Amino acid sequence: MPVREFAVIGLGRFGRAVATTLYDMGFSVLGVDVDEEIVQEMVPHATHVVAADATDEEVLRSLGLRNFDVVVVAIGDVEASVLVTLMLKEMGVRRVVAKAVSEHHGRVLQRIGADRVVFPERDMGTRVAQRMVSAHFLDYIEVSPDVSVVELQAGGDMVGKSLEQLRLRNRFRVTVIAIRRGDEVVVSPGASAVIEARDVVVVIGSNADIRRMQEELGI
Repeated sequence: MPVREFAVIGLGRFGRAVATTLYDMGFSVLGVDVDEEIVQEMVPHATHVVAADATDEEVLRSLGLRNFDVVVVAIGDVEASVLVTLMLKEMGVRRVVAKAVSEHHGRVLQRIGADRVVFPERDMGTRVAQRMVSAHFLDYIEVSPDVSVVELQAGGDMVGKSLEQLRLRNRFRVTVIAIRRGDEVVVSPGASAVIEARDVVVVIGSNADIRRMQEELGI
């Protein structure tokens, strides 16, 4: 994987979840928060954790964040979030992902240079809605507003057929990027791979094409 080092500034509920997940996946993670108690709680869940006020430019520069692949700004306070994002981009940080608490906050973050803006509450609502619509829908990652990576529980006309028989790319412009079968994960499965009933199929495609595939295959 090309991305190896992450920094997460702001270790509230969202920031802790991001940092812990990345660390559990084997990445190097630096956590930063102004609250010493929170920092101590995060010690087992990150590579390094620092108690620091990220709104202080000198402190921010001292953290060496230009060397990280991605810096996540997970600060809940709007003013502090905007200030830190702006300083990070001025410092030359390669990729800044910033959490927004409102659409207006998100627009400001985009205008000052955030490479990606995320809306945790909105995105979680989307996930819940998607799961309610389809019993086979397990999870998704939004790549862009129109394209997603989706985990689907195998079902319908998909089961018992090979990828060559299903022709998902030709029929729906949807690509299977992995198949999870118990503890085994097959990345970039070949055309001869047969979908079994308990498989979890990971696909990428436009949201409209994925929905069309689900409808036509009865997933």
